Amino acid sequence: MPSVIFPGPEGRLEGRYTPAPRPRAPVAMILHPHPQGGGTMNEQMTQKLFKTFTDRGFATLRFNFRGVGRSQGSFDNGIGELSDAAAALDWVQSIHAEAQTTWVAGVSFGALIGMQLLMRRPEVRGFISIAPPANMYDFSFLAPCPASGIFIQGTADTVVQPSAVQKLVDKLRTQKHITIHHEEIPRANHFFENEQKELMASVDNYLDFRLDPACPIK
Repeated sequence: MPSVIFPGPEGRLEGRYTPAPRPRAPVAMILHPHPQGGGTMNEQMTQKLFKTFTDRGFATLRFNFRGVGRSQGSFDNGIGELSDAAAALDWVQSIHAEAQTTWVAGVSFGALIGMQLLMRRPEVRGFISIAPPANMYDFSFLAPCPASGIFIQGTADTVVQPSAVQKLVDKLRTQKHITIHHEEIPRANHFFENEQKELMASVDNYLDFRLDPACPIK
């Protein structure tokens, strides 16, 4: 899991990258929670997602948005952070050009950036959005959502109301040609402090389904 520094729109960006173990392996980008709420690439859920995709043979990158850790720049309320994510994906593709498929996984604010990224990058074919801030940001840009994925939400989340995520899921499920999964973790708060095991079991079950060669979702 080497430490990496790569160019971003406002200077260098700091990350951790695990190369793919085989040619043509897919790419996974892991996006951390809100920088102004203490979110970094070393946040627990971000690290667990990184390990999950690494263990499955993905070329996997997590990185600090601008102004976090050793990443240069300053917080830009999502606009610049989306540019950071695009630059990070460009960097991975520059050293793993044979990848044909990319996944994005994000936690809270990172889930928002991940969903915006998949709207701009057709190579993104799957997503995992944990506690997406559907009550704080307008997700109407998902029109239509171009990829299938899963939303995972805690039922005791007081930062992002489960009803707001349910409304987003219901809207996306009216769209054709994609399949939206949705799981709620009982008793889990916004940070899944006591339900990390259940959260990652949900992630693993979904990846087992999607990465099965017989899976109908491509």
